[in-house]
Amino acid sequence: MEEKGNNIQLPENAQRELKPGEVYRPLLDPEKNYTEVTPYSVAIGVLMVILFSAAAAYLGLKVGQVFEAAIPIAIIAVGLTSALKKNHSLAQNVIIQSIGGCSGAVVAGAIFTLPAIYILGVEVNYWQMVLSSLLGGVLGILFLIPFRKYFVKEMHGKYPFPEATATTQVLVSGESGGSSAKTLVAAGLIGGLYDFLVATFGTWAETISTTVMHWGQVVADKAKVVLKMNTGAAVLGLGYIIGLKYAFIITCGSLLVWLVIIPLMNLIWGGSVIDLMHTGIATTIGEMSPDEIFKTYARHIGIGGIATAGIIGIVKSFGVIRSAASLAVKEFTRKPGTQDEKALRTDQDLSMKTIVFGVVIALLCVFAFFAFGGVVNNVWQALVGLLIVALIAFLFTTVAANAIAIVGSNPVSGMTLMTLIIASLILVAVGLKGNAGMVAALVIGGVVCTALSVAGSFITDLKIGYWIGSTPKKQEGWKFLGVAVSAVTVCAVMLVLNKTYGFTGENALVAPQANAMAAVIQPMFSGGGAPWLLYGIGAVIALVLNFFKVPALAFALGMFIPLELNVPLLVGGAVNWFVTSRSKDKAVNDARGERGTLIASGFIAGGALMGVVSALLRFGGFNLISESWLANPLSEVCSLVAYLLLICYFIYATKKK
Repeated sequence: MEEKGNNIQLPENAQRELKPGEVYRPLLDPEKNYTEVTPYSVAIGVLMVILFSAAAAYLGLKVGQVFEAAIPIAIIAVGLTSALKKNHSLAQNVIIQSIGGCSGAVVAGAIFTLPAIYILGVEVNYWQMVLSSLLGGVLGILFLIPFRKYFVKEMHGKYPFPEATATTQVLVSGESGGSSAKTLVAAGLIGGLYDFLVATFGTWAETISTTVMHWGQVVADKAKVVLKMNTGAAVLGLGYIIGLKYAFIITCGSLLVWLVIIPLMNLIWGGSVIDLMHTGIATTIGEMSPDEIFKTYARHIGIGGIATAGIIGIVKSFGVIRSAASLAVKEFTRKPGTQDEKALRTDQDLSMKTIVFGVVIALLCVFAFFAFGGVVNNVWQALVGLLIVALIAFLFTTVAANAIAIVGSNPVSGMTLMTLIIASLILVAVGLKGNAGMVAALVIGGVVCTALSVAGSFITDLKIGYWIGSTPKKQEGWKFLGVAVSAVTVCAVMLVLNKTYGFTGENALVAPQANAMAAVIQPMFSGGGAPWLLYGIGAVIALVLNFFKVPALAFALGMFIPLELNVPLLVGGAVNWFVTSRSKDKAVNDARGERGTLIASGFIAGGALMGVVSALLRFGGFNLISESWLANPLSEVCSLVAYLLLICYFIYATKKK
């Protein structure tokens, strides 16, 4: 371990590209064995899965927000370690976080799709939902493992991995208990309190917008031009870790949509009603707000861009896919008694034999589930469903991992929407229509959605393990337990919520993503279509960007993610540039940058934890927000002032000795 005083810190080269011949040495010595998997770490990990799966499902369906559980679980793991006075618990805490982190991933996969079955008024039983989530999660794990070395080792320093960075800092600082821990805790308290005041009491507006001024509202109404920015501490910290380069590219994608495409659509088709998917739209584009135009039309351009950028990435990473395949063949053809030189502990994955057999068994289970589990009508349709799941889940695994590595956010809803459209078109072509077709499409979508969600989440866990020095094989093996427990928990919660509140009618659960999925596929099975024109525009943009060597996936993510969440990434990236370039002494800049990463991680951790607390209060009926105050323009003025003070604190804190 690299230590400074009493502090355990990540090595200096943990977050930068390695020089030729340079090797990254993790905190835990690769040549030593450490206590990782214990009854304690497994039991606490499973407990975290149950608690956070239930909480995330409740909040995601009731309030419409899915929180990522990795950081809160890491904080709890560190807190328990301290309370129980456990020594040398860093490796165990990684396993706790890795098992527990399954909760947010499986929840997203389930609640984005499966509630749409109830919304459409068709029936599905509990075990069908569990199998959809479980099989998707298993495939996500198995499809990702062959790409672990590529993403976490070969691309070391080339991707920011914002969420993994924050979680690693929590685990490492908790273990050291020195000045790094104090910096992280102080930033966590400030960032958490800041976001808690906004989310719970509405002390100031969460988002500032040009519409707060009269002229801005006029421009938004007439020209459909609006700028807005989330002023949360957690998003600012995320931008700092992402860095200026990627933050700029992401924001450029967002600005293209909001400052060019949306106003152009209003200018050209403002008086027209355009219903590309035959969903019954009766409002002209000119009568819609910029947000409505984004959700109804422009966001689909981002989906087309993400899909195309993903395909480009797949083509570019063909060598990685080929090397994984050749490794599988090599293992199967190896003569008995011969063995490769034993890999270091930190390079050991589940064997390729295990992965291949696992994939085959999982796909056979998917086929049996579709054919004999009441999902489709016959074996031929089950085979078609199997091919859709296998191809899309495998190919887009790398896209999900790439997105998490760049922005810490998985565009799984966009990729699932594309999956549902493709699946619906194919299923209609093979004779599935009406309610049976919609159930089949949604269950298939649920398997793919969970696979991509789990794959994206898992690459974060593996990067954390790589930085700290865990054994990948142990993380990979125990991840299956986390997925199984989460699938059973999430679907049980969903069943109870449907019986208690329902997903349709008065006082029903929000379930925004599932409602969007239902709105898309219902017309597909009733003679409707897909917005291919918008997908095509996104595809062309991605191809042009790739030609000019601009990272197309980052740009497309900017087109898909709302503007208010992208602009603060640019602010955070600018703060990163500022604090790491003010001194003429490179060592000083590096030290400030490292301290800034701790502060940013504290903001993300504090914001994530207090966001859960605030959402639970709202779920419990404690609504302490004054809507009349938030409607007052002064609330946005206060928000801007508070945000500027937060940035000043951030910059000042990086300069402390």
